Amino acid sequence: MIRAIALDDEPPALRVLSHFCQQVNFIDLQKTFTRTDEALRHLEQFPTDLLFLDINMPSMSGIDFYRVTTQKPSAQPLMVIFTTAYAEFAVEGFTLNAVDYLLKPFTFERFLQAVNKAEGFHQWQQRTDKTDETYLYVRADYKLYQVPLSDILYIEGLDDYLKIHRQSDKPIVCRMTMKAMLQQLPETGRATERFIRVHRSYIVPLNRIEAVQSKTILLAGREIPIGASYEADFFRQFGL
Repeated sequence: MIRAIALDDEPPALRVLSHFCQQVNFIDLQKTFTRTDEALRHLEQFPTDLLFLDINMPSMSGIDFYRVTTQKPSAQPLMVIFTTAYAEFAVEGFTLNAVDYLLKPFTFERFLQAVNKAEGFHQWQQRTDKTDETYLYVRADYKLYQVPLSDILYIEGLDDYLKIHRQSDKPIVCRMTMKAMLQQLPETGRATERFIRVHRSYIVPLNRIEAVQSKTILLAGREIPIGASYEADFFRQFGL
């Protein structure tokens, strides 16, 4: 759900936006404003994803208002859709990376086109905000799998193939080398997302290790050997 507000000095324009937003299930228009100072206070106090912003307003132009909101050090990423009756402002609006520019009076179809752009950007932004370590992407069985790192029990090397053992589902067998897999997996960062190669045929997540006995790792009911060439690095990272 996209959290939105609207700022326009003309109440009829706000009523049109409210009516249109009610017909879109992914836009939550939380509040409308006719005054820039009230809208600015709201943005400072409440998380907001999208701003419908009129450009031609008496106290402060929408362009200047948007610049103020983005120049604050603590400012959160904010999408903007400019609305105005003056087409000459379009170029300046797009130089500020606006999602879209609605020329009044606009139809619901044109409005829907603009908010669909916002939804696409919002989804991309959410994926980008997550660290690369959150998921592993692999191709297997003519599909692209998105595997949460927290779901991986261990990874087993089988010649030119890898077998990704998962907690919640059956293993995924993909054509990939251990070296290529290690390049995709985080070796540092949060403990829940750190992986280490312990054998020429095994990669394990550190947080899944239940016990270490001699040169054997106990993990998910399985005994995984520690290779001689990986032993020193493993014990250093595991803290033994």
